[in-house]
Amino acid sequence: MDDEDLRLAPRPHTAELLRWAAEQGFGPVPEGPLNAVLTLLELGDARLHDGYPELTSALLQELLYERIHLYVQPAPGEDPLVYGAAVELLIEHQKAAKRLNAKRRERLLAEARWQGELLAGLLRQPHLLTWPRLYALLLREAGVDTADEAAVRSWLDGFRELEPAGRIAVLAGAAGLDQPEGEEGWTEGVLLSIGMATDGARLLVENRLMERSYHNLAGRTALGLPMPAELSGDFPEFEAAVQAEALRLLGEWTVPGLPALLLTEYQEIAPEPGAAEVDQYIVKRGLVELPDIAGWTPGQDRDA
Repeated sequence: MDDEDLRLAPRPHTAELLRWAAEQGFGPVPEGPLNAVLTLLELGDARLHDGYPELTSALLQELLYERIHLYVQPAPGEDPLVYGAAVELLIEHQKAAKRLNAKRRERLLAEARWQGELLAGLLRQPHLLTWPRLYALLLREAGVDTADEAAVRSWLDGFRELEPAGRIAVLAGAAGLDQPEGEEGWTEGVLLSIGMATDGARLLVENRLMERSYHNLAGRTALGLPMPAELSGDFPEFEAAVQAEALRLLGEWTVPGLPALLLTEYQEIAPEPGAAEVDQYIVKRGLVELPDIAGWTPGQDRDA
């Protein structure tokens, strides 16, 4: 696939913004969180000016309150407030570029601080997790070298071999999550919601990547340039490239390679339920008063 033709990969100006911040004397913002913020804004509805997303109140709320908790898992020791700080840095850059007046700057900064604090709480909620985020958290808390794929696979293999109660005990022991109900909080419904959120989050990124690519292709057509060879008759190849790029981004925001592993080789511990499974759960919970299935884990037969 020719990325120059398809333009699938986002191109956030992370390095440029960090250089500008250093020159202006702003406090440091970690590269990873800043890159995630810029990329998600680029994949959202933000307009780009010279490669930088233009923020509005609505886009800021969409990013920090509705979307970013689907994708990012802070690294060990990383303050989750850095995501709000990354947005604040972008606001300061917009002000310096004369795309914000003083009043709008102050309002957006206040919103970024408030929404950034809310995000710090959202990132600790079990029912808002996705599988890549959850396993990234568990791997790091277990001290696994997440840069070593063999080590990651070894831990996943060990987790897969645990009995259902053992898996739930690992989930309930995660220090990076709020768990007011302990092991009893890991119900079948929570686990189903994680699977649905994972599927939805990945598909959203894939759709946004396709939209970016189609926009670029429309520009090529307007200039009289031919369509890329990849789209001349092999659309499945294009779809595969979109999914691969989405999985790469999901790994960049959690653990590189982990989302692809969970989707392909470890589906039994990271299931993404279909409509039939969700309907079955809803009907079961609606017709019969059943106890919470605290012992259910990914891969266990739900009808057992």
